[in-house]
This record gives sequence, C-alpha cells and structure tokens, in this order.
Amino acid sequence: MVAQGIVEALQAYTGLTPGAAATILALMLATYLLVSSLFVAPAAPSPAVPRKQPEQQREEEEKEKEEEEEEEEAPMPFVFPDPVEVGEVTLEQLRAYDGKDPAKQILIAIRGQVYDVSRGRLFYGPQGPYSLFAGRDATRALALMSFDPNDLTGDLDGLSPDELEVLQDWEEKFKERYPRVGHLACQDAAGSGRNAALPDHEEGDA
Repeated sequence: MVAQGIVEALQAYTGLTPGAAATILALMLATYLLVSSLFVAPAAPSPAVPRKQPEQQREEEEKEKEEEEEEEEAPMPFVFPDPVEVGEVTLEQLRAYDGKDPAKQILIAIRGQVYDVSRGRLFYGPQGPYSLFAGRDATRALALMSFDPNDLTGDLDGLSPDELEVLQDWEEKFKERYPRVGHLACQDAAGSGRNAALPDHEEGDA
C-alpha cells in the first residue's frame, strides 16, 4: 500500500510513469558518481620504503666511521728540513742520513762532495726507487747505473770514459738540483776526487 501510494504520488507530481522515473533517477545517480570521480581522485598508496637489513645497516655505519677516522688521521704534508751544513763527514757518519729519520736530512756523496737530497725524498727516501743511495757514497754506482750494494763506493778504478761521462752527468744534475752541504773526510774520499779518474781531456777543467 505504501509503495503504491509513493508511485501514484510520483506519477501525479512528475507526470512520468514509474519505469521512466526510475530510469531518470538511475541516470542522475550515475552522472553524480562520474562527475565526483573526476574531481576527487583516490589517494595512491605510498610505496613501501624497503627496510635495511640490520647487517647491511651496520656495515654502512662502520664504513662511514672508517672514512671519518681516515679524514681525521690524514697525515700532514711532509715538511722538509732546511739544508744544514755538515762540513767534513766520514762514511760512517754519512749513513745516519739515509732518510729513515724524518727529522734528519737525506745526504748522498758523489766524488767526495756531500749533497742534501731531502727535496727528492720520493726518490731517495726509504720507499723511493733510489733509497739504496741515501746515506752512502754513490759515486761508482751512479757511473755504472748499478744497484749493487758492492758498487756503493767512491772507487773509480776501471771505469771507462763513457761511464765517467755518465757520472759527470749525474754530478751536474746534483749540483743543479740539490745544495752541497759538506764533503767526505780525506781517508773516505780517496779515489772519488774530481780528477781521480777523469778522461785526459777533462783533467784541466777541475
């Protein structure tokens, strides 16, 4: 009875049959839902942030800590000591200047003259390719381009003119690059003097 009364009232008010009224009502509802969906988009679910495994997180923290410690412990640039005159030194005294003590100069003797090669620490320091020469008389070794410890001497006996020229070139390079700070004692410089074994045409140039 109630439903029939509503249908009759709707028909009397709108002039539409019950079927037409229901169709129009359904269309209005569909239109409302469509329009609403255009202006109110459903919120997209936020992507889940992957959680780091405890082990991975611990490794990253340790790595960051190590990098910070390395930055804090970075060595200060090496400051080379100023050249200091050593005067006359013996071969035994010369060995104390082999670069192992960073507070001391690095000295090398050539033909009785002692040079401070501290500025060439990369070459003559403990880790350098020519560290064998540091604190020693390198006269014969340089002439022969030898790394044999037995050639670390000022003995020029038996050297050829070509080898003496090689030695001369080395001596000139040392004079240009490094300060002379002393000389070997007479008994240790025997045989390594400038005129000791120079070719005949060079003897007058000393």
